[in-house]
Amino acid sequence: MYDVIIIGAGVSGAASARELSRYKVNACVLEREEDVCCGTSKANSAIVHAGYDAAEGSLMARLNVEGNQIMPELAKELDFPFNPCGSFVVCLDEESLPDLRALYERGVKNGVKDLEIITDKARIKEMEPNLADEAAGVLYAPTAGIVCPFNLNIALAENAYTNGVDFKFNTEVTDIRRIEGGWALETNQGVYETRCVVNAAGVHADKFHNMVSGNKIHITPRKGDYCLLDKEAGGHVSHTIFQLPGKLGKGVLVSPTVHGNLLTGPTAVDLEDKEGNATTAEELAFVIEKSSIGVKNVPFRQVITSFSGLRAHEDGDDFIIGEAEDAPGFFDAAGIESPGLTSAPAI
Repeated sequence: MYDVIIIGAGVSGAASARELSRYKVNACVLEREEDVCCGTSKANSAIVHAGYDAAEGSLMARLNVEGNQIMPELAKELDFPFNPCGSFVVCLDEESLPDLRALYERGVKNGVKDLEIITDKARIKEMEPNLADEAAGVLYAPTAGIVCPFNLNIALAENAYTNGVDFKFNTEVTDIRRIEGGWALETNQGVYETRCVVNAAGVHADKFHNMVSGNKIHITPRKGDYCLLDKEAGGHVSHTIFQLPGKLGKGVLVSPTVHGNLLTGPTAVDLEDKEGNATTAEELAFVIEKSSIGVKNVPFRQVITSFSGLRAHEDGDDFIIGEAEDAPGFFDAAGIESPGLTSAPAI
């Protein structure tokens, strides 16, 4: 019998496995795919968010800021690419400057360091020459950055494995039941027994939670389409450029990548299909249209590929982390959508 079984080898599961590997714990990660980082963790914006966007007092806010502070040293320790390039939130008209100020104040309350609102257009243009001419102001967050999500996920898992955590791939959990002293996990590769379960199953985390708990949760897969541009376009911006966020998230961004490309996206389309990660022409057209609002002359002729990913949006608009009240020994890391990548080391 294992002490702990983690369901899911995405960035939250791998980070949890690495943390557990610090202790004398017999732990195992069960992953239905053939490798780590095959779900949400592989298809996202790769942003290390500063932490001004999440609601004050939320788990998202606290763990975002903690994860942001951990990331630079973690990158050195595990040798994955990290670039503290900073981010801009662009306000395109004078009337919306109070919304930018509200975002600044939220960030300060969340503990984000060195935030600054810049309204000097000459300074803005000097920092980002290709920002839209209409920009009335920006929220500058120098603590934001970018990573390679694959390398981060792989590095966490590799370190956990080196420290003794087992990884079982092509192993899909189909049922969970209570047994004396813990839990039995039915899989397509047989039954695994464990004292504790960590549920880090991404868009499927609600399914496993609801198998064992009467306090139901519901996760909606929220699809985001992206365009990736050639390295010739990589210097078009030097910071991650956001637009003022709306109810479906942070809007369409334009960002450099740690590999020297340029990334634009994502959309935010709620689906029922938890495997529905196909791109559509309409959504990619939306990415092109909206990203051109905050950044001018984006060279979309240099798009080399497009992709989409699913975010695990829980109805409560926050991470669900901790032991289920009515299922002792079952721990959730559920609803881990943006800023989940940033938050993973703190999760």
